[in-house]
Amino acid sequence: MDNAIKVNGLKKKYKQFLLDSISFDVPKGYITGFIGPNGSGKTTTIKSILSYIRPDEGKIQVLDEEVKESNAYLEKIGVVMDAAFLVKDWSVKDVEKSLAPFYSNWDSAVFHEYLERFRIHETLKVKELSRGMTVKLMIAAALSHGAELLVLDEPTSGLDPVAREEICEILQEFVRDERHSVFFSTHITSDLEEIADYIIFLINGKIVYKGEKDQLMENYLLIKGGKKELQSLDQEKLIGLRTHATGFEAVILKEDATHLKEQLIMEPISLEKLIIFFNRGAL
Repeated sequence: MDNAIKVNGLKKKYKQFLLDSISFDVPKGYITGFIGPNGSGKTTTIKSILSYIRPDEGKIQVLDEEVKESNAYLEKIGVVMDAAFLVKDWSVKDVEKSLAPFYSNWDSAVFHEYLERFRIHETLKVKELSRGMTVKLMIAAALSHGAELLVLDEPTSGLDPVAREEICEILQEFVRDERHSVFFSTHITSDLEEIADYIIFLINGKIVYKGEKDQLMENYLLIKGGKKELQSLDQEKLIGLRTHATGFEAVILKEDATHLKEQLIMEPISLEKLIIFFNRGAL
């Protein structure tokens, strides 16, 4: 399988944090979700991929180009970050004037098609746009220069469900031809449950899972029971165990749950619950 991004042994050390020699691939033609709690290293990884920071060790390849050797690949990437990089006093028309010179393949017609689709008038100023409209404007810009890869860092944070659904539909349209790829970091994991094909799961600077989203969610179960049932279990196999007045809840590998008692409650797990319980287990 061809990869849009290849990360090998990426390491970045800060005073109170270590991104610990992580390796993963982002396959071409798919949406890959990047998940983990705050402080797990997601933004550090993304900034390394985009050459915003220089890692201490490791190799990164984006669209078949070595990141350290060239930044020409950046023209092939559309980037949407959590914090808007746009000047507040710019009009939407100014946004295009400012960005277009940086991209040899800038397509004004495509940009205006997205503005019309998103109902953003070019005379509006950035500061007059809602959070949702600002994100849509950044997506319009990201999709207007022939990008092969979209890199998104928390773009749907703070958006209402309707706006989030519209953005997720755009991402699905983008990868439909199987030549484009999306690397999507978000805390709103319900979006990824709907559209992601692959998941990279990061906890405390280390990868705990990389692979197909469906396989991840099928591998684990949410298990609940009373205090007596807990005493009979091998607690080393329970992830993120939480006890309460009447019993417990935890996550467990499905293969470790096959022999458990019928009185235990076992439920399918969501990506959000996986993050919560894995993070609790790592503390």
